[in-house]
Amino acid sequence: MRVARTVGAERIAFAEEPEPAVRPGEVRVAVHAVSLCGTDLHIFEDDFPTDLPLIQGHELSGVVIDAAVGTDFDAGDRVAVDPLVACGSCRACRRGRSNVCARLSVLGCYEDGGFVEVLSVPAARVHRVPKDLPLEIAALGEPTSISLQAVSRAEPAAGAVALVLGCGPIGLLAALALSERGVTVIAADTDPNRVALAERFGAAVALQVGAGFPDVDQAARIADLTDGAGPDIVIEATGVPASLENAIRLVGSAGRIVQVGISPRAAQITIKDLTDKEIDLRGSRNSLGLIPDGLALLARHPGAVAALVTHRFAFEDLEEAFRTMADPGIPSGKIIVLMPAATQAAVLA
Repeated sequence: MRVARTVGAERIAFAEEPEPAVRPGEVRVAVHAVSLCGTDLHIFEDDFPTDLPLIQGHELSGVVIDAAVGTDFDAGDRVAVDPLVACGSCRACRRGRSNVCARLSVLGCYEDGGFVEVLSVPAARVHRVPKDLPLEIAALGEPTSISLQAVSRAEPAAGAVALVLGCGPIGLLAALALSERGVTVIAADTDPNRVALAERFGAAVALQVGAGFPDVDQAARIADLTDGAGPDIVIEATGVPASLENAIRLVGSAGRIVQVGISPRAAQITIKDLTDKEIDLRGSRNSLGLIPDGLALLARHPGAVAALVTHRFAFEDLEEAFRTMADPGIPSGKIIVLMPAATQAAVLA
């Protein structure tokens, strides 16, 4: 089989390697689609705390080739793969929080992942794809699960008002999940293309913002929707320190902020702002087994979700896919890499 290995900064080497055997408790999957996210780009640019060389790809879907005896899968089953590898024994795992395992690994990030033609993985981390959901969209099950984790951490109640800061895929999918729960969503982003998508993902109000957010008109709209009390929930999905600072200023008393955007940078937080409003400030990382829920959400909203995908590339054009993602002059949402199995299936169809 062919594999694509990131061997250095912005350098990918293709190689022929033996296909993995199916081991006890595992399922062999012909990988059909892999989607890219910001973490993938950082790894490609060698700007991520992992070691190269590495086979990337952690958002993936495919078709079962075969499965070990005793597993609940058959050849031909369409599946998505959970890339998280938890130890099962650390304190977090013992408490049922394996998404923040002390020794957490992730396929495609810390160990070899999905840019291979065939992958063998434990059956417990393989999830069936709903019948009418295309496999290329099913690759988004993993990022959708991250959005759902953030929503779960927010503990939304019907009738609440949520402000979602950042209308990239994670923010948009969080908005979609919140709106399904009867939450009024205000979405904000600096990018007009992303703002234009927000209403398709359930936002009642979509704001294009800039320095000084919120301006007078935007503050008035937020006040109108919250009876002047401020949002009950803020989901910060940009990772920009100033955005978290805004979240703390804007959230209502007794409100909850969920930080899902990632950044190593420091934010300037005034402690009194947290105590005066008794704010719950929560982090959100990965997801706690929510890929099946993510796939179901995607299947319920095919029109909106299809708008997330802006580019598709063949496996052999993987470097071009990364360069497209890195180019600020090319507006991009989710980029899908179609693997050889997908191409072969299209020809046969």
